[in-house]
Amino acid sequence: MAVRRHLLVLLPLFLALAAAASGEGHGEVSAVFVDAASHRFLRDQQGDNQDTSMSLNEVSAAVSVLLGFAPPTSLPAGSSSQLNKVLLPNPFDRPRAVFLLQIDGSHASADSFVSETSSIFRTRIEGANSAASGLTDKDELIVIHSDESLDVSGSDYLDNELPNLANWLEGSYQKSSGKLVIPLESGNSLNLLLDKEADLQFAISLVSLLKTIERGIQVHEDFSGIVNPAELLVCHFTGIKALESEYGSTEIFKQGTEVARRAFMKAFESLQGAYKGKIVGLVISTKESSPSLGSMIDAPSSLHISRWLEEASKTNATLAPVLLVRLSLAWITGIILIVSTLMGICLLMNMPLTRDTLLYSNVKID
Repeated sequence: MAVRRHLLVLLPLFLALAAAASGEGHGEVSAVFVDAASHRFLRDQQGDNQDTSMSLNEVSAAVSVLLGFAPPTSLPAGSSSQLNKVLLPNPFDRPRAVFLLQIDGSHASADSFVSETSSIFRTRIEGANSAASGLTDKDELIVIHSDESLDVSGSDYLDNELPNLANWLEGSYQKSSGKLVIPLESGNSLNLLLDKEADLQFAISLVSLLKTIERGIQVHEDFSGIVNPAELLVCHFTGIKALESEYGSTEIFKQGTEVARRAFMKAFESLQGAYKGKIVGLVISTKESSPSLGSMIDAPSSLHISRWLEEASKTNATLAPVLLVRLSLAWITGIILIVSTLMGICLLMNMPLTRDTLLYSNVKID
């Protein structure tokens, strides 16, 4: 099967982060790797490694290894040692799936957006001028990003998607008033008025997150049992930045951050269930916004998925008649054996009880 490949598909991703991390006044970029509870791929972070920092090259190489690819050969020995502190030393047991979430406009560290019960590895990302993922044009990779999962060109689309979002977050959507109500753990509720630009942008980011994981789960299930490509899910969440720009550090901004945190945890729990624990999350939190990750991932990635799905459907179409022939042969063979057995039993039951004259013709009977 001919396979379309991606050339350094993660490179633009981390170049965007490089601009945020290295520029003056942009603040610190924090990241956290989130491991599955049922299947571990990351080491336990020791107490003396709580203040870990990694370069963009090291983070990119770690993602490549988790996807099942070799790190770049140009990676220095010190960086290789850093990877050993993060990843378990089992090259034959990699998740081959990574959920990458970038959060813009957050003043909180990345680990504050994941569950306290999750196994995580915290780190800070240092600035760099460039980052090489180590992926080549021979690496099989499917990329699913938020921008290709969401089309908000018309209000009818949002009217259809917002009720699903409200149900997912156990809230409600009032179409007549354009109001989205999301309950909080404290008993209060976040009320989003969608006629306001910031509230609408926050709701769109939540819908984009939900559609991204739904698309990822769908693609994973379509390929299950047929092929096993590496899968990279990318979501660029800008809703918190929109709320901060509009409301500052007010109560609605804090409520929005809490809702986003709960949405991220639910999203990763859904992915862990669908992937049976074989997926690792990477949450990156930046105080300043950077260019959209989705638009910087290779555009042919969606065509790559469509073509693979087409080939998978062709494989299923080819297998169907083959399975039908095999099933028919099995039934026919079974029926022949049953009929033959019954005929043999009937002939045995109808045999005469006297001695056969042919068998005993030369036997002298006393």
